[in-house]
Amino acid sequence: MAMASVAQTLQAVMAIDPAAPAVEFQRQWISWGVLDAQVRAIDSLVTHSGLGPGTRVGILLRNRPPQLAAMLAAIVSSRCMVTLNPVLPDDKLLDDLSTLQLPVVIGERSEFERPGVLEALRAAGSAVIALADDITQLPAFVPGLEKPRGERLRREQPGVIVEMLSSGTTGKPKRIPMHTRAFEMGFAAGQAYEKGGADARPQLRSGTMILTLPFTHISGLWTPIQCIAGGRKCCLMERFKVDDWHDAVKRHRPRMFAGPPTMLRMLLDAKLPKEDLASLLALRTGTAPLDPAVADEFYQRYGIPVLQNYGATEFAGAVAGWSIEDFKRHRQDKRGAVGRLQAGVEARIVDLQSFEPLEPGRDGLLELRGAQLGDATAWTRTTDRAILDADGFLFITGRADNAILRGGFKIHPDEVVKVLEGHPAIKEASVVGLKDERLGEVPVAALIANAGVPQPGKEELNAYLRSRLTAYQIPVEFRFVDELPRTPSMKVSQPAVRALFRQ
Repeated sequence: MAMASVAQTLQAVMAIDPAAPAVEFQRQWISWGVLDAQVRAIDSLVTHSGLGPGTRVGILLRNRPPQLAAMLAAIVSSRCMVTLNPVLPDDKLLDDLSTLQLPVVIGERSEFERPGVLEALRAAGSAVIALADDITQLPAFVPGLEKPRGERLRREQPGVIVEMLSSGTTGKPKRIPMHTRAFEMGFAAGQAYEKGGADARPQLRSGTMILTLPFTHISGLWTPIQCIAGGRKCCLMERFKVDDWHDAVKRHRPRMFAGPPTMLRMLLDAKLPKEDLASLLALRTGTAPLDPAVADEFYQRYGIPVLQNYGATEFAGAVAGWSIEDFKRHRQDKRGAVGRLQAGVEARIVDLQSFEPLEPGRDGLLELRGAQLGDATAWTRTTDRAILDADGFLFITGRADNAILRGGFKIHPDEVVKVLEGHPAIKEASVVGLKDERLGEVPVAALIANAGVPQPGKEELNAYLRSRLTAYQIPVEFRFVDELPRTPSMKVSQPAVRALFRQ
């Protein structure tokens, strides 16, 4: 029997028991029936606009129930969801709405009250659907914008299920088409972790997942889809806050939670009681490099495994990760790995200059192959430096594309960051390259100081680094900040760090 698609699985789960609770938001429960009714209402409006399967549907995504329903509506109707980030400044959002040429845009009423938004959508010819703040109230067209108009609109994206904006960690964000086949492969890989595997019949389960990752990020998109497809209730939070998360964990007693590595440090700093987290069997983390020392500290304090995974928007989600069984067997000898490759994904490491394949255990450039990446026969070259050992564990050692070339010498920022964060006064560091007329590029470092420790001056930092790095690796400038600028997925934004040094 053929495995059910994502759309079929989501529809089947929502139909099992309409009266049962599905989503908690701000301590109020929403039933499966209410969620399903909202999904159907959104689908009906888009259909009324004359837009069928394959149509591009723009959604202004916030972590709120009506937007969750809009996401599900796009997927179950086999349309192409185009993710829009409403936290962008007005000028950037207007540019997105003007250039994407979307036939229909869905968002909260308040989004369309922002200066210039409706004018931009009218000029583009988009139909506009306004979501009610309360998911029990049905959405409606903005008057006068019930139908898409004009020849400039890009109405369809055949074979693509999501157009998602990348996080922009290393440069300007770009919009990545996620092909339906790759999405389905990634979904099947995630469902394989469920009891009964990917072929398990749709059912409602007793657990509640806590969702905090932003819907505009690939992990934030995958987590609610996997949660609902698995028949689990979810506690939806607009953003991660330690106090709110702590309260939700005590009330819902989840067995698993997924969040960025920065969350681990925040939880450790909050010194939450061990007994309050006793329900958690593991924490899954990704989106950014995980410091093994932080994972070790979390495990030692709470006895909870931290299971890192590795993926990207371009890969339609995760392609490697840890299982609890691997953690129990290999926590020490494979420390720092991002886990093993998922079924159906192959990897190899190639030389950074010649691109010739390297034997296991050598550091080089990571290449991946598999149907989840769109072509099961071709190798996809990443920008990540990595090691693949003889046991199939993958170690990400840095990025090849953010190397700083200083007067012909190549500097890998990750190496400098690691040394800086070893200083007792430094909590977190980010190193980027700035253009230099003489040397091409020079490294600079933005730093967060540990509380209660005097900030070291430039001379002290230079002396500390000279004993641990070669001279050309030492940053030419240091700047202490209260917080490092981050993308919506909580990664450090390298373009924004560079901007700190141009002020």
